Amino acid sequence: MDGIHGKVAIVTGASTLIGAAVAAAFHRYGAKVILADIDEARGREAASALGEGATFVRTDITKDEEIQSCVQRAIELYGGVDFLVNLACSYIDDGIQASRSDWHASYDVNVVGAVMMTKACLPQMAGREGAAIVNFSSISARVAQTGRWLYPVTKAAVAQLTRNMAMDLAPEGIRVNSVSPGWTWSRVMDELTQGDRAKTDRVAAPFHLLRRTGDPEEVGEAVVFLCSRHASFITGADLPVDGGYSAMGPEQAEAAIPRLCE
Repeated sequence: MDGIHGKVAIVTGASTLIGAAVAAAFHRYGAKVILADIDEARGREAASALGEGATFVRTDITKDEEIQSCVQRAIELYGGVDFLVNLACSYIDDGIQASRSDWHASYDVNVVGAVMMTKACLPQMAGREGAAIVNFSSISARVAQTGRWLYPVTKAAVAQLTRNMAMDLAPEGIRVNSVSPGWTWSRVMDELTQGDRAKTDRVAAPFHLLRRTGDPEEVGEAVVFLCSRHASFITGADLPVDGGYSAMGPEQAEAAIPRLCE
């Protein structure tokens, strides 16, 4: 993956399965990585598994002073910042029952946290060759989902934020894109199914053209691609890493008409 080796990446939400896979992908291609998260135990474990060139920094992205400390740590250890991945996310969502504080908390992490992290990194990234930002939107940003209001709405905001960031940061030489994962094997799916990946794939099959759940590593590869020289003329775009979920619209990967004859 050209343009990654020797660079420095900050990945927020890096203690999650997907976050750790993104950090691992950067590390595998020769980047130095700051794994930022509030989950110290899992974050340190993920950084330790990568070894030299990977450092965990406890970072609450709702606190500006911790964001600044994270960026400063990247400068002290690795000399700057080339790539920022805004992956940290709140899944608080009780639909119409959600409180005002729930809405504020969701936006604070999913949208404002990404903005403040970008703002803190900007002085380091501006003018740096190949600098790039990848935000995490979601398939949830484009479709109605029963009982879910906060998560889809904030993820839709991230998609629009990505376009605005791409516009305003282009003069600084910084490309900004987003990814929208489909169903991806995660801690939530692991816990809900007691680790039954096969069951998860069966449930996911009708909603994905590839008839399975995605692997965290597949999302990681897509993120690194968007930061690489291979994507040097891509900015302001959203890359669906969803196994065909978004291509189906309201359809499913199962024939509906035969059911009428049953």
